Amino acid sequence: MKALVVVDYQKDFVDGALGFPGAEKLEPIILEKIADCRRNGGQVIFTLDTHGEDYLSTSEGKKLPVVHCIKNTPGHGLYGRLAEAVTPEDVVIEKPAFGSLELADYLQRLSPEEVELCGLVTDICVVSNAIIAKAALPESRIVVDSAACSCADPAAHERALAVMRGVQIEVV
Repeated sequence: MKALVVVDYQKDFVDGALGFPGAEKLEPIILEKIADCRRNGGQVIFTLDTHGEDYLSTSEGKKLPVVHCIKNTPGHGLYGRLAEAVTPEDVVIEKPAFGSLELADYLQRLSPEEVELCGLVTDICVVSNAIIAKAALPESRIVVDSAACSCADPAAHERALAVMRGVQIEVV
């Protein structure tokens, strides 16, 4: 069985507080991955970067002082048609940090043969959760599609992909 993890494809990362040109171009690619995963009996998992009103006083907020993904605000929601793509069979994980231990626990219970990750942003949350997935499932195939994730800095995107390759995550 395959699990598809859609990492933080939220409004604030596409066209909001931390949005960047080109992030919106991932939408059709990710929607097709979701449809393909479902057609083949896989599990779709969405992660949502989730912060509270106290964001600026948190460790992350002090180092990245851009208010974003505040729970119950428009920027916290999934971007575009992805918001309509969530079904009751999907798993949605709200995560307060870059990586999610809840995701690791869920993946260990699910025990898929393959985990594919896509979404935003490559050099922060995608790499963090890909490495967590690899640690949770060292014998499973962990895959990141380089065309289905992005970040504002193309060089940082490439560096993150190199890091993932270095820890035996398959980058396609």
